[in-house]
Amino acid sequence: MATTTASASASASAAAAAAFVPRLRFPLSESIPRSYYLGHHHAGLREITNRLSSIGLVLECRDYRVPLTSWNPHLDRAIAGRNRIIVYTHRDLGTDSPHSVERDLRRYHAGHNAANSAVAGHRVVFWRKDDPSSTKSLLRHIADAARAVDSLTGVRALVVGMPNVGKSTLLNRLRTHGMAKKASVARTGAQPGVTRKLSSPVRILEGGSGSSSSSFARDAASSADGGGGGSLGEGVFVLDTPGVFMPYVDDAEDMVKLALAGSVKDDRIQMEILADYLLYRMNRLDPALYARYSPPTNEVNDFLAGVARRTGKLKAGGVPNVEAAADFAVKQWRTGQLGRFILDDVNDDAIRLKEIAREGGGPTSLSQARKREKEMRRERAMNKQKAL
Repeated sequence: MATTTASASASASAAAAAAFVPRLRFPLSESIPRSYYLGHHHAGLREITNRLSSIGLVLECRDYRVPLTSWNPHLDRAIAGRNRIIVYTHRDLGTDSPHSVERDLRRYHAGHNAANSAVAGHRVVFWRKDDPSSTKSLLRHIADAARAVDSLTGVRALVVGMPNVGKSTLLNRLRTHGMAKKASVARTGAQPGVTRKLSSPVRILEGGSGSSSSSFARDAASSADGGGGGSLGEGVFVLDTPGVFMPYVDDAEDMVKLALAGSVKDDRIQMEILADYLLYRMNRLDPALYARYSPPTNEVNDFLAGVARRTGKLKAGGVPNVEAAADFAVKQWRTGQLGRFILDDVNDDAIRLKEIAREGGGPTSLSQARKREKEMRRERAMNKQKAL
């Protein structure tokens, strides 16, 4: 009898899952802020710009989970024309997404380089932090770029990007694999804002074959490996920089994506909103991602109640603590324990639309955005009056 009951229950669950229809759009609240541009972001961008004259290479980090949304147009303009390696961090947290995402991004960058042959091209690396071969591949790109500079004093590089995109973690991995002495050199944290000013230069590759070089660095120094046969000089030194946010985010959904990925401090947007957006994205991909907590649902409170009951996050009387459950769910996704998928819809059309929006400039502050909106309303009113 028990077997029959369990079988009937499983059949009912399967039927409910088959009948489930996910939301087609996510409702965006007017309360979602459109900026996270803090004082140290502005100061950091100014300091980056001031240092560029002495910089031979820029490592620009973009979050693979939001590869288009973490593309900062203001930072992009500041480092335009510089020898650059674009590093898509958190590649290991996007393995559930189709490989066509990486293919489309590679094709875009290849086309960009071909169309802009008069300026420095972009090398592209998709980086997995816990895969040593991924870090060594990036080090080879860096060594090639440094040999092309062929400076006796070595090369100074900047690592730049949005807040909490993984810059400091990247620097630590480069140092660990590029030098014989294993030591972390940059502070890291789960929240944005750990790095608030430019660091001192940190050597990640030794120019010679001294005892401080790793075996990889000695190989890089002695082999042209397609880099033009130049010298690493005294080595490669990297400066960590503060994350730089955009002064204004025109699309509220982009702001939610960046907050979910951790580029915005957790107290700026309610965790329940982030958990709801996570639920929306999981439903679009596969509701089975959260099957251990809840049957398929579009109701975030039902999902969070299931999370709370399963994880013991309950208030007095057994009432689900939805705030704690939301915090738990978001952090589970950030660490790859609730799906490893990206939040942007990436294809050739989406990439081109993003590029057009960035080329257009866009408002750089909330006041500018309001001014532009007011001008557009006035223009629409004038056109309407002319039509009468």
